[in-house]
Amino acid sequence: MKTFRPLIFAFAFAILAPAAPVKVATFDVDATPPLGSAMAYDTVKRLDDLTLRCRGVVITGSGDPIVLCAVDWIGIANEGHDAFRLALAKAAGTTPDRVAVHALHQHDAPGCDFTAEKLIKELGVKGYSRFEGDFQRLVIARAAEGIARALPTAREATQWGWGQAVVKEVASQRRLLGPDGKVKFTRTSSTKNAEMRAEPEGVIDPMVTSLSFWDKSGPIAVLTSYACHPMSYYRLGYPTPDFPGIARFIRSQSWPHTLHVHFNGAGGNVTAGKYNDGAWENRMVLANRLADGMKEALDQTVKSPLKAEDIGWSSIPVRLPLSNHLKADALIAKLKATPPKGYISYADQLAWLKRTEEGHAIDITCLRVGSSRMLHLPGELFVEYQLAAKAMRPDLHVAVAAYGDYGPGYIGSTCAYEQGGYEVGPTSSNVAPQVEPVLIEAMKQLLEAKATPAPLGGTK
Repeated sequence: MKTFRPLIFAFAFAILAPAAPVKVATFDVDATPPLGSAMAYDTVKRLDDLTLRCRGVVITGSGDPIVLCAVDWIGIANEGHDAFRLALAKAAGTTPDRVAVHALHQHDAPGCDFTAEKLIKELGVKGYSRFEGDFQRLVIARAAEGIARALPTAREATQWGWGQAVVKEVASQRRLLGPDGKVKFTRTSSTKNAEMRAEPEGVIDPMVTSLSFWDKSGPIAVLTSYACHPMSYYRLGYPTPDFPGIARFIRSQSWPHTLHVHFNGAGGNVTAGKYNDGAWENRMVLANRLADGMKEALDQTVKSPLKAEDIGWSSIPVRLPLSNHLKADALIAKLKATPPKGYISYADQLAWLKRTEEGHAIDITCLRVGSSRMLHLPGELFVEYQLAAKAMRPDLHVAVAAYGDYGPGYIGSTCAYEQGGYEVGPTSSNVAPQVEPVLIEAMKQLLEAKATPAPLGGTK
């Protein structure tokens, strides 16, 4: 019997030893470009009262650490997205496939695409200063340093919480169809046309979701998600987090020891255009409405005990089908001959084309916390994907964060490409209509859904 005592002792110790606690570290760094630097559309002429933020959480205690990060930039694409994930993973002591990085898509903000930056330099074209990545690399380093500082002060999370609420009179469907089933109007973020504003809200997801981590003193971090383009007005020459950032700031004043991290859901075809004619005062109107929804979601939160086994992470690499209008020779010729204009330019498209032809895959990921799930998806995703994700698992609490790798640009449903409109046109969407079944299958696997949903509906 003496021979087996060490094994028995070790087995008993393993049973009696407490499981590692779940801890949540929070990080928050400045992501505001300096005076004179390039944003998505304009250079910075002045700085505003509110800064742009790069913030998130690191969850430890259940396998390798998990990192979630949200940035007040218009988009983070291709090798820029890779660099972000790699740096945060290294700082957190994890692997890039356990890191989700998302932009909130404000337009008075920078973008980040190191693939496009490299191509611009190789081709020797001028005027694309928004692809110069020195400032973006500085922010990536700041975020990594922020994680390194935060990990020793991580708080033990003993509970997780879920809440949701309706956000009233903010979101509206962007694509308005005519009697022929084709897009007749595009209801942009600020819509002056009274006829367009009078149209019904259309297909949206009115819910703001709230996933939170708690200790005895209160919430450590609150992760909210809401599907809507985040602009009230823009192109005034100063960086701004716009109304979602203001709503986030309002909520943080009620919980000063809590980090509020907001994600943009699948809002590619959703704007505030029905409720915003572009008047400057509407920025605060929209911000207060979103903040009210965030508050109600937290007020309605139901908390549950949190253990290591309640936390999970899954990742599926997918290759999105390339739009057939993207041809390298044509893009290079246009890039050399055409002055830069707009956000999804020939450089953005060429970068995505090169990455796709090289066999690059995008990681679609999912965070599990108890009975909640948070899907992390790429591009300017249409809201139908978010609604489909929730319908796949009505027994779970499902949240969606879109605007991950921004390389694909807009991602519509299959039928949306037949309906036409700016969002699925050759200047906006870098993927083919066959993208829908690829993403739906990945979502189905990550959510462990049993049934394959019907094809996504179009705008109504």
